Amino acid sequence: MFVIKMEVKSNSNKLRKFILRLCGAILILYVLLCSLLYIFQEKLIFFPQKLDKNHTFIFGQAYEELFIKTPDGTQLNALIFKADSSKGLIFYLHGNAGSLNSWGKVTSTYTNLNYDVCMLDYRSYGKSEGNISSQAQFYSDIQTVYNQIKTKYDEKDINILGYSIGTGPAAYLAATNSPKRLILQAPYYSLSDMMKQNFGFIPTFILKYKFETHNYLKHCKAPLSIFHGSQDQVIPYSSS
Repeated sequence: MFVIKMEVKSNSNKLRKFILRLCGAILILYVLLCSLLYIFQEKLIFFPQKLDKNHTFIFGQAYEELFIKTPDGTQLNALIFKADSSKGLIFYLHGNAGSLNSWGKVTSTYTNLNYDVCMLDYRSYGKSEGNISSQAQFYSDIQTVYNQIKTKYDEKDINILGYSIGTGPAAYLAATNSPKRLILQAPYYSLSDMMKQNFGFIPTFILKYKFETHNYLKHCKAPLSIFHGSQDQVIPYSSS
């Protein structure tokens, strides 16, 4: 009996050590995964299409090309499409993939309604230089372009429109300025909320881009319009 008890005790210790080692390995892998997600999150959020500086845009309407320098000297590319009889301007913040080469095609919807459209390519998109590295930098860039627009249009005639990833920054811009209207197409509550819904096992504190739409709207004085498809497979309709 004594020998059997010792053998059982020995096996129990081995099992305990195995479980501890397994938990340790899982913890190390989890920390490593979170670290990699933190380091490379821009590649998981933003999918830019790069264009040659000499690229010529071809659209079915006239446009003016702008190159705007940010405070750190990075050059951003934007386009202004003119309506025949303008009722004001729409500052359009596009989604997380592509470039002005594709996004510029949607502007005819608005110029046909007699609105000029200014559309910006974020850092690393299209002809825009640099790389996106922080939320503060992203917001500074769109504010810089917005300030440039205000030299051409009265702010009371500027409408801010955000699509998908652009909705959080659009809400922030409207909350910190005084545009005529804010339009959000397929917005999210926040990127932190999106992460919880899709990757609940990942802590949200590693996310550098919170884009807290719900908080910005509390400080937005402009009229708000929201458009969202009830069968959206990327951003849930419930987010709106």
